Parts: sequence; C-alpha cells; structure tokens
Amino acid sequence: MTQDTWGRVRDELKKEVGKNNYLTWIEPLKLADCDNGVARFEVPTSFVGTWVKRNFGDRIVHHLSAAGARVDRIEFDVSAPVTAAPKRADTAATSPAHPSSPASDITAFENSSPLDSRLTFNSFVVGKPNELAHAAARRVAEGGPVSFNPLFLYGGVGLGKTHLMHAIAWEARVRNPELKVLYLSAEQFMYRFVKALRDRNTLGFKDLYRSVDILMVDDVQFIAGKDSTQDEFFHTFNALIDQKKQIIISGDRAPGEIDGLEERIKSRLQRGLVVDLHPTDYELRLGILQQKLDEHLATGESLVIADGVLEFLAHRITSNVRVLEGALTRLFAFGSLVGRDITLDVAQDCLADILRASERKITVDEIMRKVSEHYNVRIADLLGPKRTRTIARPRQVAMYLAKTMTQRSLPEIGRRFGGRDHTTVIHAVRKIKELQDSDQRIAEDVVLLRRSLES
Repeated sequence: MTQDTWGRVRDELKKEVGKNNYLTWIEPLKLADCDNGVARFEVPTSFVGTWVKRNFGDRIVHHLSAAGARVDRIEFDVSAPVTAAPKRADTAATSPAHPSSPASDITAFENSSPLDSRLTFNSFVVGKPNELAHAAARRVAEGGPVSFNPLFLYGGVGLGKTHLMHAIAWEARVRNPELKVLYLSAEQFMYRFVKALRDRNTLGFKDLYRSVDILMVDDVQFIAGKDSTQDEFFHTFNALIDQKKQIIISGDRAPGEIDGLEERIKSRLQRGLVVDLHPTDYELRLGILQQKLDEHLATGESLVIADGVLEFLAHRITSNVRVLEGALTRLFAFGSLVGRDITLDVAQDCLADILRASERKITVDEIMRKVSEHYNVRIADLLGPKRTRTIARPRQVAMYLAKTMTQRSLPEIGRRFGGRDHTTVIHAVRKIKELQDSDQRIAEDVVLLRRSLES
C-alpha cells in the first residue's frame, strides 16, 4: 500500500467522520508499512492508537480494502517515547457513547466522579449567551498559560455549566494523558471530607486533593453554611493556587451572591475569571436542535421532520437545554416507533405536556437580575442588610414582582432575599402597590420590568 492510497483513504475518512474528529484522531496517523494483511501506523501516544483502533478501526480497514489494499487489521506504534506517569490507582471513566467522544481508557484520577462521554467541546453549541464561557473553558483545557485562576462558571439549570466542566476534563486529558484531573461536586467534596474526619484520615484527604493538576468542583453553593467543609476547601484552594495548579468552579450564582459562603472564599473566587452563562436565546436553541438532529440522522436512521418544527420548538421551549433536547428525543422515538413524519401538528400533539410545562415561567433569580440591571445596583446589595433608599426601594420592587409574577410563597421569597422574614415581603408588596398610585416613576418602573421579564 502506498502513501497515495492512504492519502485517498484519509480524504474519505474526513468526509465520513467530520472535521473535528479528523483533525483530532485521523490526521496524526502516519502510515509506516503494510505487510501480511496488517497496516501499521505511527501515533503520537498509545492513547491515540487505542482510541482510533476502538472507534475508527473498522472504518479504516473498510476504506483501505475498498482502495485496493490487502488489509485485515491495523496496528499502532508510538512514534516517540512518552514519559511514564507516576504510579497511582486510576479508574476508567465512562465508556463513550459515540465516536466523537474521548476513549474509555482515558483514566480518571481515583476519586474523580465519572465523566459523561457525550459532554465534549465537539457537542457544545456556542452562541452569544455562552461564547465567553466556552472560550475561557477552551483556554483552560488547552493547558497553556492563562491569566486567570480560578475559572468560575455560573448560571441557571441546563445552561451548560456541567457540560463545559466535563469538556474541560476530557480535552485536558486528551492533550496530556498524564494529568491528574479531579472532577467532583461540592456535595461529594463535603461527604468525602466528613468520611476522612470519621476515619481519622484527614492527612490522606489533604494529600489527595492537593496533589492534582486540575481541580474541578461543581455546584459550589452546596458547601455554603458548612463551616468545616468551607475551611478545608479554602486551604485546598490556596494550596493549589500556590502550586499554580488550575481550578475550575461552578455555581448557580455569582460568588458574591451565594448566601452563607465565607467572605474569604468569595474573595478568592472573585480574583479569577467569573463568567455568567446567560439563558439561551432563540438562535442558540435552534442551533442545539439542529445539531441533535444531525447527530441522529448520522446514525443512519431515516426521519422526516417538516419545515418549521425545529423553529417552533426553539421558540416555545425556553426553560433549559435539557428540556429542549428531551422534547426532540421524544419526537425521534415517536417517528421511529410509529413510523410517521414529524409535522408541526404531530409535534404539538406529541409534546403537549412539555409545551404546557414550558409556558413562560419567571424565576426569582431572573427578577433579581432584571431589577439590579434596571436600578444599577448589585444583586448582593438586594440580598444584603443595607436599608438606604437607593437599595431598599429596588429590593421592595423585586419582592413585589416575585410575589405577583411567580408561584413562590411569601416565606420562600423572604428566604431568597437574604433570609428575610415573610412579613418583610408583605410590607414590600403593600408599599409598592401604594406607590404605583402615587409615584409615576415607580409605576413606570414596574411596567417596564414586567414587560422585560415577560418578553
């Protein structure tokens, strides 16, 4: 087999597996020889060879045979020596769900939570609401010098925080399989710390968590109010920063807005890059749906979705990406099992319950954000103790909107606004009702905010 033959096969593979997979897995392969039905390739690392053989081996053999080469199987040799990793107990991550995922033999550091093989940069759809978060995550995953540490990602449910966390872990390990990457939730961090205390093994805990190259902690708001866990987290954080190790944290709110999180931790987190993943817009939702449809069709299953269906879903289902993807998955199943084309009428009937549940639901967090932007005050001040009129009035407006535009109870609203009593919410609601009749400015503010929240 000649290099020209391999060149033609590579061109065919590029069309078949897509640009990203081609650049990551096929382009690095160097044909060494072909003898006795075995095509031998040089690869930069044994990991690349294992991954390619497992996920693209049959396709490569097929295309080589179609090109006239007598090939029954392929083998790989590492083209340059690779420094051995320090011995440590590793466990395999979850198996890939499709060929664009990293290989299952990427080993996760012993105490790392399993990584979802579907959550890679290849499967992350980028739009205006998440482009900064995506760019920052990419920069960290590439492993080069960065000007920010830690990276703090925050946003509501289903906006892509966990997806980016997993993607960083996968990409970092692909680029450098020797890295110790530790990914876990803040809840798991707490449970493991408590277990170390119970087992009198805090030294082992400290050694483990302070010896990683990349520490990733999801949903950091969980440790708010848990003093001992926060203390250990703070010291682990400092130890890794001093060693110039990368830290990536996620939360449902910005650090300064997490009630019960120690000020020293908030300060540390705010020294890095804090990035908000905004709610998805129409264009981003449509892009996500189109990608999922393309992935489904790539499996070879025929499915006809009428024009306008994806646009309808992107317009109607705005709550979060998980619900959006779940709706499309249901349509895939319906089309496959029932054998019908997916028209707009079929989609509306099939997804009636999801569409009802996805009617515009305004959240207290969204109200806080809109009010803080409108009055140019910090959300932290809305939650805090300040009683100056420039803070108290916006806080009362926000409470009024939370009471009149959400299903939250008075005690729930009070808790969301810095742990206030429900009587404070009652007073705020009455006050804003009165002011709307006597203060034109307040009346206009409420109207504008309502329109903004309902748009």
